[in-house]
Amino acid sequence: MNAIVRRYPMADKVTASTETEQDSLELTEQLIRERAYRLYEERGREHGHDLDDWFKAEGEVIWRETKRAATRR
Repeated sequence: MNAIVRRYPMADKVTASTETEQDSLELTEQLIRERAYRLYEERGREHGHDLDDWFKAEGEVIWRETKRAATRR
C-alpha cells in the first residue's frame, strides 16, 4: 500500500520563521537578564530593586536592538 505524502512548503517556512523568532526572543531575554544583574551589582547588590533593574534593562536592550535594526535598513 502506497501512502500519499503531501508537502506543505509554507508550513515549513512558518515553522522556521517561528523558531527564528523564538530564538531571537530567548536571546533578548538573556540580554535583559544579564543587564539587570549588572545593574544589581553596580548598586552594590542592594535587594528590593529587582523590578526596577529588569524594566531599566529591558528598556536599554530593546532600545539598543531597535536602533541596531534601524541602521541595517
